[in-house]
Amino acid sequence: MNDSPGWATPGSPSDGQGSDGTRPPAQPSGSGDGKWSATQPPPGQWAGPESGQAVPPQQQGPGWGSYAPQPGQYPGPQPGTPHGAPYGYPGAPGWGGPPPAAKPGVIPLRPLGLGEILDGAVSTLRGHWRSVLSVSLVIAALSQLAMLFVERWTMDTVPLGTDGTPPTASQTVDLMGDSLIVYGFQYYIEFLGLILLTALLAPVVSRAVLGKGSTLAGTLKAARPLTGQLLALTGLLLLGALAAGLLPTLPGILTGSIALTLLGIPVAGVLLSWFWVTFVLAPPALMLERGTALGAMKRSAKLVKGSWWRIFGISLLTGLIRGITAMIIAMPFAAIAVVVAPGGLDSLLDGSLARSWSFLIISAIGGVVGTTVTLPMQSGVTTLLYVDQRIRREALDLELARAAGQEG
Repeated sequence: MNDSPGWATPGSPSDGQGSDGTRPPAQPSGSGDGKWSATQPPPGQWAGPESGQAVPPQQQGPGWGSYAPQPGQYPGPQPGTPHGAPYGYPGAPGWGGPPPAAKPGVIPLRPLGLGEILDGAVSTLRGHWRSVLSVSLVIAALSQLAMLFVERWTMDTVPLGTDGTPPTASQTVDLMGDSLIVYGFQYYIEFLGLILLTALLAPVVSRAVLGKGSTLAGTLKAARPLTGQLLALTGLLLLGALAAGLLPTLPGILTGSIALTLLGIPVAGVLLSWFWVTFVLAPPALMLERGTALGAMKRSAKLVKGSWWRIFGISLLTGLIRGITAMIIAMPFAAIAVVVAPGGLDSLLDGSLARSWSFLIISAIGGVVGTTVTLPMQSGVTTLLYVDQRIRREALDLELARAAGQEG
């Protein structure tokens, strides 16, 4: 099925009209000898066949009262119609556009644009905030708790440099290694949290599409029978992402070569992007089609095929919006953490601030708040991308309209 179905042009121009939409000149009446009748009505007294009024002299043809159609009376191009537009183009005067799509919930039941996907995700968060934020808060708190201990553990090996001497080469290598551990762990913990949240919120988004409400108890009840398959899917996706991210950098890490490790990082980024986009629709596919973990991964790869770049662009833009919003939310907490931490700004300059438990805990609270609010938006976008791909490829909009009682 075409990925970008459009509105069909309603028919061809009416018979007797030229290609430019104008009517051919009226033929002389009479015996067919090509001459006008000697008796003609006086100017201004020939009424149009539909208007019932005399046509003004300036609109009349030579020798008799020609009929000038009024705007909107015939389906041909009217004043204001774009040049070259076909008859009956959407929004043309006299025709009207295609009938609007049914919209029982947060999205219209037709192929979606970027703005409609983002608006649908935000509308789901706003209209079902109790269910959404309850699940998101638990996942965000567990993620930030794990990050808290990893950051505190890695900061023990960071040289403070309080004596003004630059770090040695070995200290620099250790610092780079610890930074890679922190950033890598942060990426994978967010990856894991996004998988779980997308899967758990998929039933909420699907009900929001139909205009139905959700409760936390109903959400957990829908996910309970698939707990084993969800854990299996999470494990498979996590192992695949670890392989894509670590294998290109493994030679440099094993040999201790900084240059080789740095060369492997871009390759790892490309593999991670390919892996994530290819299987990004697996969590909603598992929860909404009630299949298996491997079946959900195959389903995602099939739905993404042919639309990889589109899904990549929408997911990347959503991630950027989410990251910037989360950072803005967390900034006041970070400022408070700097003021409350022992040493204040001095500890920020000498590097000891990152070892302060008060700084780490207050910053983690800001991270929990930011993640709780912003992560559901990306989960909603992912589920709506799944719905959109099925609408484009499998006419899911017809099934959704029937389920919402809006078949017409």
